[in-house]
Amino acid sequence: MCGITGVYAFSDLGRSALTRLQAATDAIERRGPDSQGHFVYDCVGLGFRRLAILDLSADGNQPMTDESGRYTIIFNGEIFNYRELREKLLKKGYRFHSQTDTEVILNLYISEGRGFIKKLNGFFGLAIYDKEENSLFIARDRYGVKPMHVYRDEDQLLFGSELKSLLALGVPRKLDYVALSQYLQLNYIPGPATIFKGVKKLLPGHYLFIQGDKVVRKRWYKIPYDPKKVAKNKLTYEQQQKKLVTLMDEAVERRLVADVPLGSFLSGGIDSSVVTALATRHTPHLNTFSIGFRDEPFFDETKYANLVAKMHNTNHTVFSLSNNDLYEHLFQMLDYLDEPFADSSALAVHVLSQRTRQHVTVALSGDGADEIFGGYNKHMGDFKVRQGGFKAEAVTGLNLLWDILPKSRNSYFGNKIRQFQRFSRGMLSGPKDRYWDWASFASEKEASSLLSPASRRKVGKKLAAKRRKDILENIHADGDLNEVLLTDMQLVLPYDMLTKVDLMSMANSLEVRTPFLDYKVVDFAFSLPVSSKVDGTMKKKIVQDAFRPMLPPELYDRPKHGFEVPLLKWMRGELRPLIEKDLLADDFVASQGIFDVAGVQQLKKQLFSNNPGDAHARIWALLVFQYWWKKYMA
Repeated sequence: MCGITGVYAFSDLGRSALTRLQAATDAIERRGPDSQGHFVYDCVGLGFRRLAILDLSADGNQPMTDESGRYTIIFNGEIFNYRELREKLLKKGYRFHSQTDTEVILNLYISEGRGFIKKLNGFFGLAIYDKEENSLFIARDRYGVKPMHVYRDEDQLLFGSELKSLLALGVPRKLDYVALSQYLQLNYIPGPATIFKGVKKLLPGHYLFIQGDKVVRKRWYKIPYDPKKVAKNKLTYEQQQKKLVTLMDEAVERRLVADVPLGSFLSGGIDSSVVTALATRHTPHLNTFSIGFRDEPFFDETKYANLVAKMHNTNHTVFSLSNNDLYEHLFQMLDYLDEPFADSSALAVHVLSQRTRQHVTVALSGDGADEIFGGYNKHMGDFKVRQGGFKAEAVTGLNLLWDILPKSRNSYFGNKIRQFQRFSRGMLSGPKDRYWDWASFASEKEASSLLSPASRRKVGKKLAAKRRKDILENIHADGDLNEVLLTDMQLVLPYDMLTKVDLMSMANSLEVRTPFLDYKVVDFAFSLPVSSKVDGTMKKKIVQDAFRPMLPPELYDRPKHGFEVPLLKWMRGELRPLIEKDLLADDFVASQGIFDVAGVQQLKKQLFSNNPGDAHARIWALLVFQYWWKKYMA
C-alpha cells in the first residue's frame, strides 16, 4: 500500500512545481507512513510514500530505477500474479534485485511496452518514466480500486493518488459547478470530474502517455460484456456455480500473500461471509472483524457474523459501537476528505478501518459483489419494472399514498414506503431516467433549487447533459439488467463504494483487498444471463446458491440492511448548532454566495418536520461540502 504523486513539466514555468514535490509527497503520508522517496530528472519529478506489506530488501524501495538507469517507476497497489510474470521474464534473461511486484512491472514494461498492463492481475495506480524517450506512462487499474487524479495546463501535467498532493503542487482552486450539481444529486462526484475545474480523475481501465508536449489517453480495459454471447452461454446453472466457486477461491488465495498480519472484514452479509469462508481454506484461524451498533439494532448484523465466525473457526473480534463512538470519529473523517463525499456509511468504514488496523495491516472485503451480481434493492426493482405485471402496477396505482406517508431509512416501515415511492416513479420512467433517479438522493431540479442564481448560471447545461449521457451510455430501452450492472461498475462502484473504502482505509493506513473484483471473476460475471443473478424472488442468486454449503442457513431469507449512520438523530441533536449557527446559518450561506438561502431554509424546515424523507441525506451533503469549503476554499 502506497501513495504516489508527480510532475511532468512542459515549460520552465512548469518546472517550478518540482520544488513542491516534497510537500506533495508529505500530503499523502497516511497512504504510506513507513518510508518515502523522490526522483527528479530534467522536467520530471516522482514522489512516493510506502506502507510495508511484504518483507522487502532495501532494493525494493521506490522510486525504483532499472539497471540501465533509463526507466524509473512509482507504483501504488498490489499485483497478485507477479510471481508468474517474474518467472517468464527470468526465462527471457531479465535479472531481478528484489522480490517485489514493482520490479516485475518495471521489467515487463521494458520488455513489452504499454501493452504489458493487460497482463496485470491486481489493483494499482502507477507511473513509469523513460529518460531516453522523455516519456511518462500513467495508468489506473481496471475498476478504479486505486485512485488517480490529473491536472494539465500549457506548462505542466500534475498527478497524484489524492487531490491533497495536487493541491500541494499548486493546482488552481476553482469550483467545477457541474460537478457540484451532480454531487448534490448523487452525494459523490462521478469521474472524470472532480470538485476542481481542470482536475480530472483518470478513468478506471485507462492510461496516459506523455511525451514532449503531447498527451495521449487510451482505454486499455473494458468489461467484455456482449449480450449476444451471453444469450449463447452454454454452461448450465450448476456448471456456472462450480466455476464461480473455483474463480473466487483462486481470487481469495491470491490475495492472502502478505508478510504482515492479515484478516478479513466480516459484516454478516453474504459477500464478506463468502470471502471469509474461502480464506479459511488457506489460512487457519483467520482474523475476522465486525462492527456492531448497539444503539441501532435495526442495522446490527453481528449475530450473523458470529455464526460465520463460529462455523469457520475464525479468530473473531467484534467492535461494539455506540452512536457516541461514531460521533467521536465524525470530524476525523471529515478532515481527511479532500473532495466532498457524502456517503454517510463512510463513517462506519472509517471506524472499522481504524479498529481493524490495531490488529492487522491488510484486510479482505466483499466489495464489488453487489454491483456485478445484482445485490441491491434497486436491481430487484429494475428487474420487476421490466417484468411488469399486476403487483408492479398496483404499487404505481398507490402513488398518492406513498407521497403522503412518512418515509425514513431508519425504520423498516418508513424504508418500505420510501422504496415503494421510488419504485412507483421508476415504473413511469424510461430505463436511463429510472437508473439516474434510483442512483440519486435529489433530482436535478431539487439540486438546482439549493444553488444561488449566480451558481445556477455557472452550471453548463450542455456539459452536465454530456456527463450524464456518458454515464448512462450502456443502458438501452431494449436491454436488460446486465446493462444496469455494467453502469454500476462505471459509476457507483468506482466513485462511491471504492472511493469510500480507499479513503477510509488509507486514512488509517490499512490496505483492503477485494477478491470479487479479480478481473477473472468480473469477466465471468458479465458472461452470465440475468436469470443467474436476479429473479423475481432472489437477488445475487448465483452467489447465494453457489456458496450455500459453506454458510450458515440463517444468512439466507433475510433483508439486506446495509448501514445508515444516525444522521437524523444527530442533526436534531449534536449537529443542530452546526446547521443553524455555523455551516448552514443563513448569514454564512448568504455571504458565501454558492447556495440559495431560501432553498437551504426549505430543506432545513423539512429536516425538522414530521416527514423528513431523505432531507437528512441532502443536508449531510451540504454539511460535508461546507466543511470541505472552509478547509480548502475559504
